[in-house]
Parts: sequence; structure tokens; C-alpha cells
Amino acid sequence: MKKVIVACGSGVATSQTVASKVTRLLKERNLDEIKVEVVDLKSVDTHIKNSAAYIAITKIEKQYPIPVINSIAFLTGINMESELQKIIDACK
Repeated sequence: MKKVIVACGSGVATSQTVASKVTRLLKERNLDEIKVEVVDLKSVDTHIKNSAAYIAITKIEKQYPIPVINSIAFLTGINMESELQKIIDACK
């Protein structure tokens, strides 16, 4: 199973909303093998090594060895399909 992490400052409201939306979109495409997990910002570095992609709520100040996905697309719907495809591609 591939894992995608979603993180915001506290790992509560916004990240939960994005994670729920991404999970639903993946399920609609029968991609149940991709798990979306919410983590707090302080623990991102711990989870990165076991993740295929990182959906960032906040501005990213550093480089990561996995794709960083724009979370705003899942909140607004703008460019959502292209950001979702990046997640799917990262999990192949």
C-alpha cells in the first residue's frame, strides 16, 4: 500500500478536509491501495521516508525527495485533476 501524507500546522481542520477529499477522489477511481494520512507539520520529516507524496497546506521552505502536491487545488477545485494525477503517478 502506498501512503500519501497531508500536513498543516496542527494536523486538524484543513489537512483533514483535504485528506477526506483526496481519499474520496481516489476511491471513485478504485485506487483503494493509496492511503492518505494526516500528520502534523512537526512530524513531516519522520513520515516523508515512508510516503510516495506530500500534500502541503503551508508554504514549503525546503526540498523533499518526493513530489509535493498543492493542497489548494483540493480546497478550491482549481487544477484539482492535475494535482490528483500527480498523486496517482507518484504512487505507481
